[in-house]
Amino acid sequence: MSLPNTREKKVRPVHPGEMLREDFIPEYGLTVSRLAAALGVSRQSVHELLRERRAVSPEMAIRLSRLFGNSAEFWIDAQRAVDLWDAARKLGPELGRIRPLGVA
Repeated sequence: MSLPNTREKKVRPVHPGEMLREDFIPEYGLTVSRLAAALGVSRQSVHELLRERRAVSPEMAIRLSRLFGNSAEFWIDAQRAVDLWDAARKLGPELGRIRPLGVA
């Protein structure tokens, strides 16, 4: 049994790239090059993540969690929230045609 979620979010959740760009990079005094080197990935990968054109993968979440001392789940959960919000907006009216099932 599940409870229906009737509250709709009006604002898109914060993308992990925005978190990195606005909070982590300034706090640690990093540049794109230094962040990429510290993570062991290309500058292009970091740049695309910061511009929100790339999602945080499980591998990147592990790298970020190791570097910043937080959990991989922190990064994955942030990305999941963005992905679900985007998917719900994409489906839009089509969701209205799906009728929830009642318990038999």
